[in-house]
Parts: sequence; structure tokens; C-alpha cells
Amino acid sequence: MSARGRDPLSGRAAVAGIGATEFSKDSGRSELRLAVEAVRAALDDAGLTPGDVDGVVTFTMDTSPEITVAQACGMGDLSFFSRVHYGGGAACATVLQAALAVAAGVAEVVVCYRAFNERSGRRFGAGVQHREPSAEGAALGWALPFGLLTPASWVAMAAQRYLHRYGLTPEAFGHVAVVDRRYAATNPAAHFYGRPITLADHAASRWIVEPLRLLDCCQETDGGQALVVTSVERARDLPHPPAVVAAAAQGAGRGQEQMTSFYRDDLTGLPETGVVARRLWRTAGIGPGDIDVGILYDHFTPFVLMQLEEFGFCGRGEAADFVAEERLPLNTHGGQLGEAYLHGMNGIAEGVRQVRGTAVNQVPGASRVLVTAGTGVPTSGLVLTGDG
Repeated sequence: MSARGRDPLSGRAAVAGIGATEFSKDSGRSELRLAVEAVRAALDDAGLTPGDVDGVVTFTMDTSPEITVAQACGMGDLSFFSRVHYGGGAACATVLQAALAVAAGVAEVVVCYRAFNERSGRRFGAGVQHREPSAEGAALGWALPFGLLTPASWVAMAAQRYLHRYGLTPEAFGHVAVVDRRYAATNPAAHFYGRPITLADHAASRWIVEPLRLLDCCQETDGGQALVVTSVERARDLPHPPAVVAAAAQGAGRGQEQMTSFYRDDLTGLPETGVVARRLWRTAGIGPGDIDVGILYDHFTPFVLMQLEEFGFCGRGEAADFVAEERLPLNTHGGQLGEAYLHGMNGIAEGVRQVRGTAVNQVPGASRVLVTAGTGVPTSGLVLTGDG
């Protein structure tokens, strides 16, 4: 690990604007249009115009290139543009790269975005349909012939081992689903608005891949989400209180693969999350006891439990009780299980709202929010704080 203390990025940049389309199962429009709508909404929220933007960051696995979005939005010259790999693991890393550009003086206003028709178009949950030969894809060759074809099947391997190691039942995962859906039920933007669930509902939902049930798996969503990142100084002059990037980090663990890291010494943790956790706590100069809200990437419920343990909120095998006892407000927007699956970008937006004090399910006095990105892949994370 290269960093030994707080790094100079801390407190240099802030999220000044957030914007999204509606979240649906059939948007009826192109992914480019969704991206443009989200970006324009984020700029409006920040009190800025497309002409103010000189940097753009997005993910790979995206059909709307940076320059195309810039052109369609009416932006001018760009001095910085970047893409981050590994699907949902890239979410918080987009803000990291934007913050680095701002702190280094490479760009002044950077837009981060994600937009896709992931329900009506390509469905990531369908798993591997076709893949060109590549070094990156070679790892899948050890799993696909045995029927491990979908993200749910890959996560199920680790989930089963987790239950065995700690003597738990699949109900342990249900606590995450119940909490997410309770918050979604009071969030008008959520797909599952007005539809909370119980542990009994979770247990009655059909098996997808044992030990994962339907209600352990995130949604498939059409929509777009965008963020505007600028310097803290400039953000102070904009309409909303800055959500300061107190820490941002990326992480990949030893023996890392994309969702199929089955040859590590232990399947019951997420080493890539551990890398991010250590960096975030060091950079921000805080620990798990200082966090007011956790927005944890919840593509599958077992990995929420493992994230809590990697970040040190509780001991190994204790996260189900931690969630059941509601020791930390989690996924107050409803998460990807309850609000929408936008590869974690909507979670960052919720972190910003909590810091601003404008969330639908606002946690009183929330001033430090942890946001994480996709796990099981190289990942990223943020600590967002108020200004002051």
C-alpha cells in the first residue's frame, strides 16, 4: 500500500450537483438521451451550464462516449475525459478521478455519469452470452463449463461458504433486503415505493441460485444518473452546500478476478473492499464509529454483510445481527434492491442528499457518509462530509 497517511486529495473537491432521470423498466428512449437528461439535471442542480464543463468521466460497458455526451449536451472544449473499468466497481472511482483532475488543476468542472437501458435493453443479470477471447476473460473459463454463467451464480459460491463458515441460514441475507425495501417504500423515486417486505416475504421468494433468493438480487433498471464535481471553493458559491470528498479510493485484492475470485485462501470476505476501507479511513482520519450513514453497494445481499465486516463496523460473521439491530442507517434511498440499479451512481447521489440534509429518509445530523461501489470486482469508495 503506497499511502501511509492522509493524502493531499482530502477536502480538495466536492460534489456540487446531482441529477437523474426517472427510474423505470422501459424508458422508451436511447441511452444517450438518458445520459444527456441526467447530465443537464445535475448541471441545473449545481447552477452551472454545459459551457462550464471541461471534464467528463464515465464507466466502461457504456454506449454513450464522453465526447458524444459532451456534444449532445452543448459542452465546449474538454481538457479531461476518462473511463473507469469493472462495471459497478467504477462508481465511486468516477468521483475519485474527477476529484483528482480538479485538485491537480487539469479541469475545473467535471461531470460523472452513468446511463443505460439495463432492463429493456442489455440485461447484465442474464450473464455471459458471448465473449471474445481475451486474457481478462480467461478466468471465466474455469467457471462457465460448470454452469456458473450469471452474476448470481458467482456470488452464490461465496455466499454459501459464508453461511457454512459462520453457521448461518439464508435468513441472514434477508435482513439487508428488508431494510432496503423499508426505505424504498417511503422514497417516491424508488421502483418499490410503497412496497416494503418482511423476512417472511424474503423466505418465500423463489430460489435464483441457492442460497440466493429473488429478493437477494438487485433490480434491472433503465435510467441515468449524473454528478458534478468541482473545487470546494467554487462549490461554496453554488446553490447547494458542498458534499466534500473527504476521501476516495480504489482497490483490487490479491488474486483478484471479476466476480470469480474462487481461488483465494478465503471466500468469506472481500479483500478488494478491505483495500478501499484501509485507504478511506487513513485518508479521512476517521473510523467506522464516525460514520452517520452507510450507502453500501447492494447488487446481492451477502456482499453487503461482507462489506460491513471489511470496513470494521462489526466482527466477521456478525453483520447480519448488525443490520437486524439497525446500528447504522443503511441505503436510505432503498439501494439497488429497492430504488434502482444504476451501477451505484444513485447511491452516491443519496450520499450527497444526506450531507445536504435533503434526503427523503434524512438521518438527523448526518455529516459523514460512506459510499461504496460494486464488490466482487476491483472496487472503489468515498467518504462524503459537510463543509466545515
